Amino acid sequence: MSDNELGTFLRTWRESVTPAEVGLPTGPRRRTPGLRRAELATLAGVSVEYLTRLEQGRDRNPSAQVLGALADALNLSLRERMLLRRLTAEADGGDPLLCAAAPPLGSGARPTVRAVLDRLEPSPAVVLNRIGDVLAHTGGYARLTGPIGLLDDERPNLLRYLFTDRRARVAYPDWDHVADDLVAQLRHAAPLRDPYVNDLADELTVTAGAAFTDRFADLGVAARRVGTQHLEHPEAGPLRLLHETLALPEEGQRIVVHLPADDATAAGLDRLNGRRPGALRAVRPAV
Repeated sequence: MSDNELGTFLRTWRESVTPAEVGLPTGPRRRTPGLRRAELATLAGVSVEYLTRLEQGRDRNPSAQVLGALADALNLSLRERMLLRRLTAEADGGDPLLCAAAPPLGSGARPTVRAVLDRLEPSPAVVLNRIGDVLAHTGGYARLTGPIGLLDDERPNLLRYLFTDRRARVAYPDWDHVADDLVAQLRHAAPLRDPYVNDLADELTVTAGAAFTDRFADLGVAARRVGTQHLEHPEAGPLRLLHETLALPEEGQRIVVHLPADDATAAGLDRLNGRRPGALRAVRPAV
């Protein structure tokens, strides 16, 4: 990993924000699609020299006021602001809660979490650790993902499947969006010094190449806890699924529950689960 995560984050976001988004005119001669350093510095009320030092990693301890001004100028969301704060703490070597040694990876779900899964049947639900290992799942999840090969490995891993199994690109028509979400989850849900994240990243750097490494290097993408996925299921046909993520922070795990986003998907899941049509109702995504 880079030793200048804070600078990379600031530069990435500066280059992704267009002048029009912050009320600046777009001139005919621009070498960068985003903001110039001078423009961001003016918006945030800091000097160009200071912003340059931050981006180059020569200053790693900006004040809270400077961080707030930069976040406002870049129109960062709450989650992105939290990430900016975390990167600043780690760059400065502070905040032992953020920089402490990574806890061991969980190899299973505790009994109460498994009891929650039992009560979610037959909905597709899965327990994942922070690197995407599948620790436990409902029968509904096995019926949904088994036919596409996601559970074939002895210890299935969502990222390894998505980036190295050819069936994944057939199963997920919106593969790029799914990949963005999973890598963002890996990138931001664990300490930057997490050896388990590093090991998986090293593996996928070799086995998946740029499709993984470009996303892993992009600090500007935040994982969504709620979203929609399209799945081409070999038995149920096209499915449109909402997913809701429930964090288990003490274990470094999360529960992901998939719900039908339309009536056709609800009927398809009913068929997979051997239930009469109409037993499962679609959940309409918020507009």
